[in-house]
Order: sequence, then structure tokens, then C-alpha cells
Amino acid sequence: MKVLVSDNLGEAGLEIFRAQPGIELDVKTGLKPDELIAIIGDYDGLAIRSATKVTAEVLAAAKNLKVVGRAGIGLDNVDIPEATRRGVVVMNTPGGNTVTTAEHAISMMLALTRNIPQATAGLKAGRWEKKTLEGREIFNKVLGVIGFGNIGTIVADRARGLRMQVIVYDPFVTPERIEKAGFTPATLDEIYAKSDYISVHVPKLKETANLLNAGAFAKMKTGVMVINCARGGIVNEADLEAAIVSGKVAGAALDVFETEPPGDHPLLKLAQVIATPHLGASTAEAQTNVAVAVAQQINEYLVNGTIINAVNVPSVTGELLVRLNPLLTLGERMGCLQAQLASGPVKEVSIEYTGDFRGLDLSPVTTAVLKGFLTPAMKDDVNFVNAQVMAKERGITVTTSTRSESEDFTNLVSVRAQGEGFSQTVAGTIYGKKEPKIVRINNFRVEMTPVGHLLLIHNDDRPGAIGTIGVTMGQAGVNIARMYVGQETDGDHNFIVLETGVPTPPETLQALRDLPIIKSVTPVEL
Repeated sequence: MKVLVSDNLGEAGLEIFRAQPGIELDVKTGLKPDELIAIIGDYDGLAIRSATKVTAEVLAAAKNLKVVGRAGIGLDNVDIPEATRRGVVVMNTPGGNTVTTAEHAISMMLALTRNIPQATAGLKAGRWEKKTLEGREIFNKVLGVIGFGNIGTIVADRARGLRMQVIVYDPFVTPERIEKAGFTPATLDEIYAKSDYISVHVPKLKETANLLNAGAFAKMKTGVMVINCARGGIVNEADLEAAIVSGKVAGAALDVFETEPPGDHPLLKLAQVIATPHLGASTAEAQTNVAVAVAQQINEYLVNGTIINAVNVPSVTGELLVRLNPLLTLGERMGCLQAQLASGPVKEVSIEYTGDFRGLDLSPVTTAVLKGFLTPAMKDDVNFVNAQVMAKERGITVTTSTRSESEDFTNLVSVRAQGEGFSQTVAGTIYGKKEPKIVRINNFRVEMTPVGHLLLIHNDDRPGAIGTIGVTMGQAGVNIARMYVGQETDGDHNFIVLETGVPTPPETLQALRDLPIIKSVTPVEL
């Protein structure tokens, strides 16, 4: 078996590859895309970090490729759907650099507060700027943590040790879970209004892009300081610059930028901004951890067939995977749909398997549901290995049940999500041998393929309703690729699902919501 390491990897990881009987290692870093495409067909495994882009074109040329392993968490540089379609296992190494990244955020906050980079630069230039670089104490200050995942949790804990008051916002974590950890749950507006410092620890998603924008800065306390060691683009850089210049924001510490490297960036010209070149995971310990982990995982899969920390495949035998794969796809997409429909933190997920599943072990399907459910909030942090643990850590109770009788389908998977004041159910089945379909959303019978850019519309069932919706979409220039219509059981409402070629713009969503016949419009990405 041949393995290519195409990015810089710690020597400890390379030694694990070299010591494994049956593994032939090549290290070729800095390859251009066409150079990688030219040679990738010779390799069974590929170990990367963030520089190598595993595109559809690379995967098409990778005729023998069985596994891609990322030394780190983020997988924005891997075309996961295409890898899955081609049967390539994609793995990451969650947990290897969480402590390192959290410590960097705390270090940035302290350095920003006490003007340490500016003072160092001034002293080295021969200046003694003691009066102009006066800082502040962090003792008893309020730190607002946005995102209570692995890294956010550690940041909150370290800040507590510094005797700060920590408040936490995470729409996917119950207040009880945050309180149990010893912190104060808060709304996003409360974070803005109360915090002396705000530290961001969420993945880069459609919902989190430009999360800290002009509107958010306007709600913050004057003199707030902002720390972003998560992903570039979560903080709107132009709006942050304006907020600093106006005096609303006293300073910012940035480890990430929307474009990296940022080049001649306006923020870097401001004395109130300190920055590092994406060093959050750059410690010797973290790089050793992820290098060792990715080497061990790739070796285990190529030599023994054992799957560890895969984001697109559960840890099952190849034979069972073939039989379960349509159900895994269905389960993951149903979980993802449930997460986007939820109106608040979910406390319980109940999964019922009804009908004839031919004696299959359905526990991987349960894991797939949970992975899909957690992915909108956690992105690459969650995989088939840790999904159940992650759900438990977030205070979500998971129950499963089976029934042999099924009234309308040979087999049916039903997923119910419950939280404070809401309960919703999504049910699905497999058409033919491998086509996943959603067949019920709450009280509505539908027949929809769970993939793509979708709009879920709850409307009055009256003549002309569908035409009115179609005209509104047409006037906005949004093409409808498919339409599914479900009627409410014993009711007078419809549930319409539109599949569009592109995400529907916010102004079009508002135009739909303004129609008298519309009860709700929910955009969904599957």
C-alpha cells in the first residue's frame, strides 16, 4: 500500500508510517494541483493538512485512493460528497489541537488587554511608552463565549480560573448543560450587552458567516474587546474596522482572516488590533498529536480495515456498510433536517425503526442521525465515532425503539426531536434499493428527496396558493428545480418543499413570508 504525504507533517507521524509493514511512504509537499493530479493515481492513502485541496478533479484521478486523512479538524479543503461517492474514506483528528487553540485565545486576550505586542515592538525600536500603553485588568470582567463546543468549553474554563465572569451562548446547547458546567447561559443579545470581552468559537457556516457585523457591534458595550481564533469570516472585517475607528470596540485580537494570508489589510494598520498568522493549532504538542493520530488512523484502515474518526463512513465492516449505506444516508439527512427545523435547543432525540430491516444492526443508523443532527452546529468536529458522545455532552437524551409492523412502508425510520415548548417528527424510508425519501414532516405527508437547497413552506390550502408562491420565486429569478406538496392530515394547510438551484436570497424569503397565505418559510441545506 502506498501513502502520499502532501503537506508538512510532524516527524513523529512520518516515523509511524515508515515503521508500518506493508506501507510505502512518499513525502511530496508543495505540489501544484496539476502535479498532484498527475501522481495521485498511484496512491492508496493521502495524508494532508490544510494546504492540499482534495477537489473533485483530484478524486477523479485517484483511481486507487481508499482514504484521505487530515492532520487536524477542518475539512474545508476536501470535497467530502465526491469522496463519499467514489468510496474514499475521509478522516480527521478531532481533539488533537483543542487545548492548544483554546490556550491561544486566552493568550490573545491577555496580550490585547495589556498591549504586549505594541509594547514589545516599541521597546525594540528604542521607545519607552509606559504612559501611552496603559492596559486594564481582566479580573472580574465579563467574558462572553460564543460557541460551547470543545474549544469554547476549555476557554470558558480557563477564563474562570482567571476569575472572570463567564457567560455562554450556544443555540444547540441547553441552558441546563451550560449551568451544569458552572457557567451562565445567555442569549446572543445578552452576550453583546454585558460582555467586556467576546471570544468566538463556532464553525464557519452559512448561519455564522458575518455573525459579528455592524448590527452586532451596535449592541455591544462601548470598550468591548473581540477575540477570533475560530474561522475567518465569522467577524465581518470591514464592520470591525469601522467599530474600532468609531471607538465602540476598544481592540481586537485576530488569529484568522477571511482571506489568508490577508495581505495589506486595513485592520493590520490599526494600533488597537493584534494578530497572528493562524497559529491557534501551532504548538509542538498539537502538531505531534495530529501527526501521530492521522498516521495511526490511515495505517489501521489500509492494513486492518479499521475505520477511526471518519466523517463520511461509520465504523462497520465493508459487507454491512454496503447493506446499510442507503439507511445511513437517510438517517444523516433526517438528523440534519431536524437540526434546521428546531426552534431551540433539543433535549431529546427519539428514533423509531418500524418494519422489516432484515436483521440489520441499526446502531450505525442511530449514529448517522446524531451526526447529521450535530453537523449544522459542529461541522467537522463531529463524526461517526464521536457523535453519540457529543450528543450526551450537550445534554441530549437519545432513545431508540423498534416495531415489526409497518402500515404503509416495508420499513420506516422516524426521528422525533423535543425541546422546550416544541416537538417535531420527520420520517423517511428507502424507495427501491437505495433511494432515500422523506415521507412525513410532523402532520404532513410528503415525498421528497432530502438533498440540495430546499425551502419548507407552510401555507394555507386555498386555490392559487402554489401559483402565488411560484410567481414570487420567478420574480426574484430563483429557479424551482422540484416541488413536493404535502397536505395536513385532517387540516386545511399545505406543506410545500421547493428544491432550488441556488440558496434563496434573504429578500426573497422575506417576500414569501409577507404573502397572506404563508404561515412559515424555512430554508434548509442538505
